[in-house]
Amino acid sequence: MEQVIVISGTRKGLGKQLAEFFLNQGAVVCGCSRGKTSIIHDQYRHFELDVADEKAVMSMTRKIKKEFGRIDVLLNNAGIAAMNHLMTTPYENARTVFNTNFFGTFLFTREISKLMMRQRSGRIVNYTTVATPLDLAGESVYAASKAAIESFTRISAKELSEFGIRVNAIGPTPVETDLIRNVPKKKLEELLAQQAIGRFGTFEDVLNVIRFFIDERSEFITGQVIYLGGVMK
Repeated sequence: MEQVIVISGTRKGLGKQLAEFFLNQGAVVCGCSRGKTSIIHDQYRHFELDVADEKAVMSMTRKIKKEFGRIDVLLNNAGIAAMNHLMTTPYENARTVFNTNFFGTFLFTREISKLMMRQRSGRIVNYTTVATPLDLAGESVYAASKAAIESFTRISAKELSEFGIRVNAIGPTPVETDLIRNVPKKKLEELLAQQAIGRFGTFEDVLNVIRFFIDERSEFITGQVIYLGGVMK
């Protein structure tokens, strides 16, 4: 039976690349974004929603359950970056960052875990960032939203372990996607200089860690955060 994988934020960037990779591996992929899909495939299902919309996330989960009966993997990929000095950050911007990055992850994890609990199995991968352990100036709100993800990952891993559900998180270094399009070049260079391996990340780097986390042979790995680029907390 093919895997059923849910990936949030699949319209572009890493989310789209991950969806296309797993589709090519024979999986069923259910994705979402605020707009229409950019993926056409017989085994792809798309949902238009805001990841912080509780009713929409619940509805999406019910529809997937009705059609496929199970969800094997959840990749909480949807996220937005924000770079601004604390004193010039509007409240609405801060709330939007937390709604997408943290509350979206919380809602998808809570709803999909209900199905995984009945299955007594499941793998969840959340997304943090190297901006959190590096305490990057200008990213206080963004890094704080991801610090919340890290704590949520560790605690939810404990709470869900008895049901055979593993929860881990990946912390990419900047990958050249739309997510970092508006970050000044000087800031990116400063960040890369703090890494043990001073280069941008690639899709393959991210995919490698995700595949490790969701592999059945990693059944003893949960509650972990892996940063890319040789960044250590």
